Amino acid sequence: MAIATKPKAGFWAILWDLLTTVDHKKIGLLYTATAFFAFALAGVFSLLIRAQLAVPNNNLLTGEQYNQILTLHGATMLFFFIIQAGLTGFGNFVVPLMLGARDVALPRVNAFSYWAFLGAIILALMSYFFPGGAPSVGWTFYYPFSAQSGSGVDFYLAAILLLGFSSLLGNANFIATIYNLRAQGMSMWKMPMYVWSVFAASVLNLFSLGGLTSATLLVLLERKIGLSWFNPEIGGDPVLFQQFFWFYSHPTVYVMLLPYLGILAEVASTFARKPLFGYKQMVWAQMGIVVLGTMVWAHHMFAVGESTTFQIAFAFFTALIAVPTGVKLFNLIGTLWGGHLQMKTPLLWVLGFIFNFLLGGITGVMLSMVPLDYQFQDSYFVVAHFHNVLMAGSGFGAFAGLYYWWPKMTGRMYDERLGRLHFWLFLVGYLTVFLPQYALGFLGMPRRYYTYNADIAGWPELNLISTIGAFILGLGGLVWIYVMWKSLRSGEKAPDNPWGGYTLEWLTSSPPKAHNFDVVLPKDFPSERPLYDWAKKGVELKPEDPSHIHLPNSSFWPFYSAATLFAFFVSVAALPVPNVWMWVFLALFAYGLIRWALEDEYSHPVEHHTVTGKSNAWMGMAWFMVSEVGLFAILIAGYLYLRLTGAAVPPEERPALWLALLNTFFLVSSSFTVHFAHHDLRRGRFNPFRFGLLFTILLGVLFFLFQAWEFYQFHSHSSWQENLWTAAFFTIVGLHGLHVVIGGFGLILAYLQALRGKITLHNHGTLEAASMYWHLVDAVWLVIVVLFYIW
Repeated sequence: MAIATKPKAGFWAILWDLLTTVDHKKIGLLYTATAFFAFALAGVFSLLIRAQLAVPNNNLLTGEQYNQILTLHGATMLFFFIIQAGLTGFGNFVVPLMLGARDVALPRVNAFSYWAFLGAIILALMSYFFPGGAPSVGWTFYYPFSAQSGSGVDFYLAAILLLGFSSLLGNANFIATIYNLRAQGMSMWKMPMYVWSVFAASVLNLFSLGGLTSATLLVLLERKIGLSWFNPEIGGDPVLFQQFFWFYSHPTVYVMLLPYLGILAEVASTFARKPLFGYKQMVWAQMGIVVLGTMVWAHHMFAVGESTTFQIAFAFFTALIAVPTGVKLFNLIGTLWGGHLQMKTPLLWVLGFIFNFLLGGITGVMLSMVPLDYQFQDSYFVVAHFHNVLMAGSGFGAFAGLYYWWPKMTGRMYDERLGRLHFWLFLVGYLTVFLPQYALGFLGMPRRYYTYNADIAGWPELNLISTIGAFILGLGGLVWIYVMWKSLRSGEKAPDNPWGGYTLEWLTSSPPKAHNFDVVLPKDFPSERPLYDWAKKGVELKPEDPSHIHLPNSSFWPFYSAATLFAFFVSVAALPVPNVWMWVFLALFAYGLIRWALEDEYSHPVEHHTVTGKSNAWMGMAWFMVSEVGLFAILIAGYLYLRLTGAAVPPEERPALWLALLNTFFLVSSSFTVHFAHHDLRRGRFNPFRFGLLFTILLGVLFFLFQAWEFYQFHSHSSWQENLWTAAFFTIVGLHGLHVVIGGFGLILAYLQALRGKITLHNHGTLEAASMYWHLVDAVWLVIVVLFYIW
């Protein structure tokens, strides 16, 4: 998977290049290769699952082993393959090319995101080798099962937190890239549909991920230090876990879908030899999915006993989201209708998607009806439905993208006959696996059962057929691996535009050079198909002046920082908390960030053109802060629910209001000092700037010390293990304290950059992002004072 034609390098040179690269194409290849490896691994897990269920009373696996494999199958397929392949894999490789950019907005953050993602996979899988084995609670890790199970759950929860951090950075980076680095003349309404889909998925992920983070963090806190929001013995509500979890985990179904809808649109337009049908309607449909996607989470909870009004409201929104989803499907069909279809392998996956996703959509609308959901809840009907949407929907989209961009990514063509064989084996295998499972659902077979009796009518026969289908899928997987291997080993060299595509990635060489484009892009973008438009107008592309090409330097520190953060999470998962190793790895992580901040991103000063006029750091931080607001909003909403229902009752002795007001003075003052420091920098007054920044840091330190003293005093007479209000206080106020530390460290990095002369009148380093984050920390504190110290 080389990016440009170079002399063959040795293993260590290649490894060092991968560890230090910030090239979006190499990072995209790393994401893609890792995601499809996760798919293959999850496929092996699925074969073990189906082998166990092939016949009644099978003892191939014990119940515990079955649950462990089931958990790893679901987690690996969802978190590490479906979300990643379409969004971060193809997105990193293709989106900057489609936008006419040299790289993403924040190249080193991009590298860090990948290595953190890889660390999350290793964390989840390494639990198998520790006492207690892999987690056996299902990928949903429902409370209270996840609070009582073995140590493997700790690794799983730590992996989710690390993956979430990686995702948030990646999503903010995508949005900053799309807003800031579009080619001059390319408006948002002229972007390719895949870019729109990455934008929509990133926005939805940023808004909703706080739910998963909240659920994961609270379960981990209960397991490690006994702090619980969900324990009924102290007034907690286990259903609140489901509210938090599904607030993310149903919107993430659309995060898993939206990028693939964009991929399918690109493939359909290219191989139908015509423009997208209803481009603007497709864009609005995607954004409609983003909005409605945050309103449907509780349809997973119809059976938990919520009010009728609650159920009807979520049933309505769940049915309503079928409208923009259906628009996307009809637009795909409209694009293909009347086109000159070229039946290449990528288009076959599009056709397979349309057929299977239609079936998944129909059954999804069925499950939005409360009475039907009662009937099918936790049955194999639900298993068949979500595999229809995710395996035969998003999964088929992933292979459409892989075959479509494979020549561009690798510079090699693949064997078309073998590619088609792979498709047909997957289609036949998939239908053979999951159509019987709809029938099993009707016959009442519950999901997650590891065995069953032979005397239940229909179950043995249907399970055997389903298992046969799984091994047909497995055979298709072997063909797929052979197709890729054969292509890399002896595939025909790919031309620059083998499919006659219309978007800018097909203007580059195959594979693209490090700087992507050798030509100056015209500033005229009549539509989302610039290559077609320019060819029609006879536009001649002029070669780019090499002196205008500036690429970021490679860096070891993103990898190092991700590795030390991974080691920190391993120490949290494997050892009692707190422990000395977690502090050691945090110190090493901080050292890596300091080296990262002081390193020059470019070999010489570079002025960046951005479409919005805002810096890439500003734009990335602005969208990252959206996720932070979401995290606190979800936790505060949960606290308000517990408080208003009378479950969370404050103890008689509460934290002192005077101390909170003193800390408020420190934080509010620090907002003004950092603002004026930034103002001084803009005016070129460097000494006042440095003094103001240092004074801000000192105010933050004072806040932290007083807060730590307050925690020590309050914890001495009120236990979070016995009082729910106290647990909520330490969670939310403590999380805010962590954000104060993070924001303060960001200001320290900016101060060190100022001392080294890296911050100048035109280059503000990390100051802009750090000051924005600091203002957010201050604003959140004002809400906390009202909720915990005054109310």
